[in-house]
Amino acid sequence: MSAFLVAAGFQAVVIMVDEFFYHHKRGLPRWERIGHPMDTATVLACLFFIGLAPRTPLNEIIYCSLAIFSCFFITKDEWVHRKHCSAAEMWLHALLFVVHPILLFSAYYEWEQNQNLFLLASVGIVIFFIYQIVYWNFIEYKLQERRKAALYTRHTEDELYEYFGE
Repeated sequence: MSAFLVAAGFQAVVIMVDEFFYHHKRGLPRWERIGHPMDTATVLACLFFIGLAPRTPLNEIIYCSLAIFSCFFITKDEWVHRKHCSAAEMWLHALLFVVHPILLFSAYYEWEQNQNLFLLASVGIVIFFIYQIVYWNFIEYKLQERRKAALYTRHTEDELYEYFGE
């Protein structure tokens, strides 16, 4: 069995729990709405590169550079996360930080045998990437604005009722 496939499956499950349980529960501030798709883009860059490029000494250097950059880049939000996340969500992030380099190293190790698998995995990641951008920056953002407006309207009506009710 492919180590890449095992790592990708584990990472996908953990990301889905993080996304559909924790993110939907707490919402995402602007920095995360922008930053999370950028994290996904760094993974896509690695997998598209390794899925399309032949293995040469120069391409190995390029891939390793992309992978190392991705491993550091995904940690950028932890300054924000520590203010907004529960301990359980932070633990999931720690799992993702551990599996991320394993995923990218296993892809490097399996480069010549599984290029089509990397491209196939990229399709699923592209779908998730589009979801992150559309849902969090357009759909949820507009719902959040409507909730704020409704809360303000309700609050104002309550204040008016108290004022004029006496």
